[in-house]
Amino acid sequence: MLRTIKRILLLVGLVAALALGVHLYAGWRVRTALIGAGMSDRVATCMSKRLVKRLGLLQLIKLQNLEGDKKTLGAWVRAVKSVNDSEVVLVAASSAALCKTGLAR
Repeated sequence: MLRTIKRILLLVGLVAALALGVHLYAGWRVRTALIGAGMSDRVATCMSKRLVKRLGLLQLIKLQNLEGDKKTLGAWVRAVKSVNDSEVVLVAASSAALCKTGLAR
């Protein structure tokens, strides 16, 4: 009985660690991509936190597939519109506006 409880606790711990790891990795990838697209470190950090918190993994993968340089937030939002996912566009545009103005951190 004790052995079964230990195995269940170990399994729960591994699942929790995996979920946290995926979340942290996604945030790092989004932040790195935004900085690579020409955004400032402050804005990229803010936006990556908001995007990872509000979007699902498949939606983040759609954003990963965006190509080309986006030197301004406007150019980045226009590129996001090509994803054809209204939730992604809404979250990206609101995050860009809030982070750029400093209303979100």
